[in-house]
Amino acid sequence: MKRICLIGGKLQGFEAAYHAKKASMGVALVDRNENAFIKDLVDEFHCFDVTEEPEKLIEISATVDAMLPVNENFGTIDFLETIKDRLHCPLLFDFDAYRISRDKSTSKKYFRSIGIPTPTDRPSHPPYFIKPSCMSSSIGTAIIYDDEGLKGLDPTMLIEEYVEGDVLSLEVVGDGEHFAVVKETKVHIDDTYDCHMVTPIDHNPELRRITYELARNLKLKGIMDVEAIDSPQGLKVLEIDARFPSQTPTAVYHSSGVNLLELLFKAFTEGVQEMPQASVFNYCVYEHLILRDGQLSPIGEHILSMGKNYRPIHGSEGIEIFQRDGEHKAFTVITWGKDQEKAEMNRKKAHEMILGIPKKEVE
Repeated sequence: MKRICLIGGKLQGFEAAYHAKKASMGVALVDRNENAFIKDLVDEFHCFDVTEEPEKLIEISATVDAMLPVNENFGTIDFLETIKDRLHCPLLFDFDAYRISRDKSTSKKYFRSIGIPTPTDRPSHPPYFIKPSCMSSSIGTAIIYDDEGLKGLDPTMLIEEYVEGDVLSLEVVGDGEHFAVVKETKVHIDDTYDCHMVTPIDHNPELRRITYELARNLKLKGIMDVEAIDSPQGLKVLEIDARFPSQTPTAVYHSSGVNLLELLFKAFTEGVQEMPQASVFNYCVYEHLILRDGQLSPIGEHILSMGKNYRPIHGSEGIEIFQRDGEHKAFTVITWGKDQEKAEMNRKKAHEMILGIPKKEVE
């Protein structure tokens, strides 16, 4: 049985562990937090800081087939690059691509250099969309509706035109020469611009072309996701992230059958084959929910990760439920079926299970 070691125990770590288990891989976790969010979901847990005790990580690397950084601590990532050649197994990560993707200013310069459409910087009139240059996803983002709101803004913040439309995501895995663009998904966001749900969408040739070009020009050896707005003026790329993503891979897996962790492992061992498009045989809904006063409400992934004791509480064909403890219980609910109607039926059943509603026969 193959074994993988994950460096980081939050939501990216959950996603990677989930896909490792689907691929029948053993999972070791390294995290400096003794109460790591996903420690109950892995086969073995090592609690230490890799930057302070690298020899421990090197020893573990001799017992696994691959290592995967699944955290966004820049200091840790940079340190791992300095010791990668001392590890006894592949480190499934493209450090060059990550350096470009983690700085949104640098990313946008890269987009423009190869003709990729992206929101205009410092537009002449509101509304403006602001975001930090080096923070993950939705953290620190906001819409500003007048020029007054720009006063006192941190000068490092990016100011872009606000573009309306669905937020789309697409993963690509490369071996440096070949680039497998996988399955398009829609990212459903809440009022804080945090993702609370992911669903698959139809084949989008233009998004696939853009994603392939972004990976090809980087000579990507690793995984990257591309996030874009499907606006009335066409697609506009918001950002890229050259690291294993959270949430979207599971919607990809249950809708297309492609396991992105398996594909990433192949990129560093036997190489990947390009795919014109992934076939779709299921519809999937991946969502985060919180239970308050007997009601289920959507919750963003960042708030979900603030709890503890994240663990599976139900698994059956078409339904998986994970629970997080805290002041209010929160859940990750994954439901799928042969079409959207069947997936929604399973979703309704999952919600009823959480709320303690007696089971009903579903035709």
